[in-house]
Parts: sequence; structure tokens; C-alpha cells
Amino acid sequence: MDGGVTVITNPTVNLRLTSTLIAFETQRRFNKGISIAEFKGKLELLVGTPASCMDLELFSISDKFLQKLDENEALLGSYPVDDDCRIHVIDRSGAQTGEYTDVSKVEKFEISDDAYEKRTESARSFMKKHRIGRYNEEEVAKKEAELATREAEEKAAADAIAVGSRCQVQVSGQPTKLGTVMYVGTTDFKPGYWVGVKYDEPLGKHDGSVKGKRYFECENKYGAFVKPLSVVVGDFPEEDYGLDEM
Repeated sequence: MDGGVTVITNPTVNLRLTSTLIAFETQRRFNKGISIAEFKGKLELLVGTPASCMDLELFSISDKFLQKLDENEALLGSYPVDDDCRIHVIDRSGAQTGEYTDVSKVEKFEISDDAYEKRTESARSFMKKHRIGRYNEEEVAKKEAELATREAEEKAAADAIAVGSRCQVQVSGQPTKLGTVMYVGTTDFKPGYWVGVKYDEPLGKHDGSVKGKRYFECENKYGAFVKPLSVVVGDFPEEDYGLDEM
């Protein structure tokens, strides 16, 4: 042994990259043995600036400016580049910030529905071939039948509920609530049949109006709309909460 010391350094470096054209920062690992000219060629694919139109600035881990990388024949590793240093690409091509990321400027391909229908490699063609979703006639028919049955059950339940009746509301996942039926029928906010209820306690969501339309009157937070199948009509006297006691 000659007592000498051999220093082994990592042949690659992880660099943070920013650009005058792109608003976000990215990270990539590079070989320190490539020239600055080769390095610019790799950056061209990442930031969109032509290699011949870019200036490079090197910043430290703490984003302190160190120097320019202006020798195309020099090796990347000949500069003080360490992991997490930042390379800032200055574009001299005249392009504007966001030009390569603003998709609103991209010309969109449009196709008519008839032309799309004739394509054999489209998503629609695939779904038809494998009978997926709305192209599964048996499944669609089954769901339509189930929906029709559900609607018939809801209408029958709604027809049996009279406005003014005392009721008990049982919605899955919620405590049982007592109240008075204030409205029965269809609404503008959702399809199907609904029952408007004024609860005995402030356990509701509104005062009988939804999206600007009033269906019944009650105090705020006492009103709610529930599906007819969640309502049981019967002799449910209002509980005495002792509010009049001193």
C-alpha cells in the first residue's frame, strides 16, 4: 500500500429542474459523465426548449446561484453538481410561459357520431363486443324492470300516506324520527315520489322549501323529504320534552 487515498464519487446525480417555460419543478437523475451539449439534448425532451436556444444556470441545494453551465464540451460532473441541486433552463427561443402545457391551444380532433359508430377499434366497439354497461341488453332490461318495480312500490306507498298524518321515519343508518306528514307527491329537485315531513325536533335540513320552491311550512331545520318506503304512518303521539316545565 502506498498510503494514498482513492475518492469514489457517485457517477450519477439527482437534479431538480425548472424552466422559464414550465411553471412546475421536476426531478431527474443524470450521468455525470455526459457533456453539457448531451445534457441539453436530454433537457430538450423534458422542457421543450431547443438545445440551441437554452442557457443553463446551476443553483445549490438551498437555491443559491452558483454559476452558468456554458461550456458545451465540458462534462456535467466537472461542475459542482450534487444531489438536489437545481438546474434552471432559460429559453431564448421566444416561446411563452405555459405554451407547451396549455391544452386549450391544442387543435382538437372531432368526429361525428356516425363515423365513430363505424370504427372497429373504439371504446364503444369494445363495449358492444363484450356486452358491457348499456350494451348488455339483458342487464339493462333487468335494471329497467327493477326500477319500474321500485317506482310502482313507491307510488303505492305514497298513495297510502295522507297529509297531516303522524309518522315515523326510518332511514338506513339514521336514528328513527317522529313527525307529521306535510307533503306527498313529486318534486322539482329529484325524480320519483317524496314525502315532506315536519319533525318533532330540529333534525331536518330545511324549512319546507328546496332550491327556492316551497312545498310546505315549518321552522328551519325541522323539515325534510324522504322516500315513501321510509315512512310508517300510525299513532305516534308527539313526545313531551318538558319544555313547558320550570
